[in-house]
This record gives sequence, structure tokens and C-alpha cells, in this order.
Amino acid sequence: MLQHFIMNLMLTFVWVAITGTLNFINFVFGYILGFAILWLIERRKSKYKKRYFSRVPKALGFVLYFFYDLLKANFKIAYDVLTPRYFMSPGIVEYPLNARSNFEITMLSNIISLTPGTLIIDVSDDHKVLYIHAMYLKDKEEFIKHIHDNIEGRLLEILR
Repeated sequence: MLQHFIMNLMLTFVWVAITGTLNFINFVFGYILGFAILWLIERRKSKYKKRYFSRVPKALGFVLYFFYDLLKANFKIAYDVLTPRYFMSPGIVEYPLNARSNFEITMLSNIISLTPGTLIIDVSDDHKVLYIHAMYLKDKEEFIKHIHDNIEGRLLEILR
């Protein structure tokens, strides 16, 4: 997997050197072009070797979803701050973790904490429960389902 990523970066830099233009758009285009070239070369290999080609689109989708979730949370908080009434309904949730390794738990905790209105309070000693403070907690089950399906599920697809 790391080998494919390094090869993709090398192809990207070759593209940038050939075109002679170092800017973000050209770099992204070179990365996409290198990804397509590597995919064409490796498409008949074993499933293990194809993991890179399934993870990159999933990672891109996760980043786009995270930015959407981030914007939505920012607008919700801005609306609450600018209106005379407060719509907050704070609460603490015990979230059962599917993530097992310290790296997975740390990544999940950071992503949840980066979203405005949520904060990680603690992780249980056995690393099976995450305690989350949410500013807008209408329904605990819906909140847990949102994190499980949309955040943790997508993150673990990329990391595992």
C-alpha cells in the first residue's frame, strides 16, 4: 500500500516537472493521472494489492463528508449564537467503540472533537467506550447511530 502511494507521488512529481507548473490544481491533476496509470497497471493483481485503489476514493469521500458535517455544525452553532433564543440541549453519551487500536481510537476522537458542538471527555480503561459531550443532543440513539454509521464506520473502512 505504501509502495503504491509513493509511486503515485513520484508520478505526480513527474507530471508537475513535465508541465513546469507547480500549483495545487496541477498537483491534484497529476495525482489523479498517476492514480489512473497505477490502477491500469495493477488491475489484474491480487486483492491485497488493490487495497490502495479502494482506499483512496473512500478517503476522499470521508474527507468530503467530514467537511459537510463540519459546515453543518458551524452553521448550527452560528445560528444559535446569533438568535436571541438558545436551542442547545447538552448531554453526555456513552459511545460503544468498534475501533480497537489506539491509533483508530485517537483518529476517531480527533475527528469527533474537531466537529463544533462535540467534545471527547474520556475513553474507558478497557478502550471499549468513548464518552462524548454533545451540545445539541436531541436523541441519544440517533447521535450514536450517526457516529457509528457515518464517522466510525467510514474511518475504519479506510484504516483497516
